[in-house]
Amino acid sequence: MELEQPYLLFLGDVPDALAAKTALGIVDWRREWCLGQWRLPGCKADAKLPELNAAEAAAKGARTMIVGVVNAGGKLPEHWVQSIVDALDAGMDVAAGLHSRLGDVPAIAEAAARNGRKLFDVRRSSQTFETGKGTKRPGKRLLTVGTDCSVGKKYTALALETGMREAGFDATFCATGQTGVFISGRGVAIDAVVADFISGAAEWISPATDENAWQLVEGQGSLFHPSFAGVSLGLLHGAQPDAFVVCHEPTRTNMRGVKTPLPSIGDVIEMTVALGKLTNPAIRPVGIAINTAAFENGDEARAILDKAAADYNLPATDPVRFGVGPIVDRITKEFGS
Repeated sequence: MELEQPYLLFLGDVPDALAAKTALGIVDWRREWCLGQWRLPGCKADAKLPELNAAEAAAKGARTMIVGVVNAGGKLPEHWVQSIVDALDAGMDVAAGLHSRLGDVPAIAEAAARNGRKLFDVRRSSQTFETGKGTKRPGKRLLTVGTDCSVGKKYTALALETGMREAGFDATFCATGQTGVFISGRGVAIDAVVADFISGAAEWISPATDENAWQLVEGQGSLFHPSFAGVSLGLLHGAQPDAFVVCHEPTRTNMRGVKTPLPSIGDVIEMTVALGKLTNPAIRPVGIAINTAAFENGDEARAILDKAAADYNLPATDPVRFGVGPIVDRITKEFGS
């Protein structure tokens, strides 16, 4: 997949910032690639980019429109189709991370054909995978896991890549979701892989490497989420992590999109170790990443982190707000640099 920059980020009319996390993630990690955003009436998300429609963005040099949203089931709303057609007619390629295939919509396929433009469906990989084998392979791996969906697993893995490299580690981010693929240029949207091949795809994402190199695998879903636990488990077995970081958002009571109560950090640690031992008996937690964005008071945020660190005897930090230094220090202590 080779996407031409700069991007126009399409946010549609999503109801909140979490629904636009693909666009917001691209802005956070690849701001220099982003020319503007296109929001429809009623949109409640804001990437803080110039407001541009298709024609305006194309006139300013945009080469690809990214459908930067996620929703339950990964469906393409019918009322977004015309905006995608407009982007193609304006001369841009279009990329999306939805489960719905862009080319399956006749109006979109026809617009792409008549304008000679490309359609990129990040969740529709042409790569074929074997079933997972569980055989120990060289290299070290870290997986971010969560108490829920959308709690910062991708951000934590990306922040760890930066922090570990600065500390002298050979560290590489391994993308397992559509936003991560847009950011890194390589990876697999693991939730779109046929179930039998999820662990095999995870092995492909994080292949054998130098014994001292670290692959930082982006986690997906949660082992406790009734909708996505299957994906999380296959990823855990295939990633075969030596270490994991638990990601958490402290203001939630139920898991996102369902009525299931949120598990504790301790529940996630216990379950991850119990299940992860199948492919790596030495698996262990090395830190806790807590999203404290809901707490404007820095002292209050620090208190939440300090309590988690004391409760679980692990370094706890907000990777965006305070950096990942404490977790990198723990990795250095446990595994060496």
